[in-house]
Amino acid sequence: MKILQLCHKPPFPAVDGGTIAMHNIAHGLIGLGDQVKVIAMATHKHPVIESDLFDQYREQTQFESVFVDTSISKWDAIKALISGKSYHISRFDTHQFAEKLTQTLKEDSFDVIQMESIYLTPYIPVIRAHSKAKIVVRLHNIEHQIWERMIKNEKNILKKIALSMTTRLLKKYELSILNQVDGFMAISDVDYQYFRKKYPSVSGITIPFGVDLDQYQYAPLEIDTPKKNLHLFHIGSMNWAPNIEGIEWFLDRVWPVLLTHFPELEFYIAGRDIPEYFNQYEIAHFNVDGEVPDAQEYMLFKDIMIVPLLSGSGVRIKIIEGMALGKVIISTSIGAEGLDVVDGEDLFIADTPEQYVGAIKQCMSSPEKMKNMAKNARKYVESHHHDVTIAHEIIKFYHSL
Repeated sequence: MKILQLCHKPPFPAVDGGTIAMHNIAHGLIGLGDQVKVIAMATHKHPVIESDLFDQYREQTQFESVFVDTSISKWDAIKALISGKSYHISRFDTHQFAEKLTQTLKEDSFDVIQMESIYLTPYIPVIRAHSKAKIVVRLHNIEHQIWERMIKNEKNILKKIALSMTTRLLKKYELSILNQVDGFMAISDVDYQYFRKKYPSVSGITIPFGVDLDQYQYAPLEIDTPKKNLHLFHIGSMNWAPNIEGIEWFLDRVWPVLLTHFPELEFYIAGRDIPEYFNQYEIAHFNVDGEVPDAQEYMLFKDIMIVPLLSGSGVRIKIIEGMALGKVIISTSIGAEGLDVVDGEDLFIADTPEQYVGAIKQCMSSPEKMKNMAKNARKYVESHHHDVTIAHEIIKFYHSL
């Protein structure tokens, strides 16, 4: 099949959960012999990064990009509110991208046009005017749900009001757009069921995040005796608001409690765009490593992954990557949402400081427990997130349309 993949940021290099998800799906489809062309938006936040590896990717995908200025403007946000439009969406709606899409569709034909997230859906009229391809939107999460959860935790009244207004418009848009596509792909069964209830007549399927297991070295740490100075870590892009919110909560509410019980613990954070004020935290055994050259290598030499999300939706890609590597993971219920995992067997679920204490206590007292969880985590990924299996499911879904 010939597939046009439209992305709201460059999928390569895969530097965060969203880009990894977009890159891996194209990689899987190309591996099956399908033709995939990628057109992506490049932004100040997510520029195109040239390299020798990128040249290979460009050749495989006929990659093209269009610069889109998605920087936030208070004036544009106010104008969107007055006009009743979602500012979350309108930031991605530009004539430059529409022109590139129009030109591509006039020059070539496709069987399926896959939109990565609802941020590409303003271009549905352009596609309908110039192509007979089936339109599929891939839903990486429930966008308005992320913001609704953040609003609940927002303490600034004025910010809470502003976020509530913009989120209502986003929700209205998100719950209307699926009537205009031929099919949707949700990233988890939780998200699928949500949209299926809203749109029982629109073709849909759950397509989880897939990984190339050959690229993930299963190498759980060999801990044969109880260890007191466990190294906890979090890795993720800190230009995503839920990550910042979660780490602030963990440092303020959880970490001091853990240190009173386990004074030899160490906590590390790594990732892109970590705010400078994290370096100012006057709290013991907390280390800011910033952006690291090799995320997998970084994860392999730490003991326990912490995913303390209080908001968000969809699936946390870093949890799946950590499980593929055989890491022990402690996550909030929201962090593990969308994963069919068993608490205490595949990973730990902890929503309170006391639950974190309980999880760490189990890890400290039983190296065998950590080893079993590492094995279970890898098996879970092998069963649910193998990219080849997932690519076959996508193609079957495309043909069904």
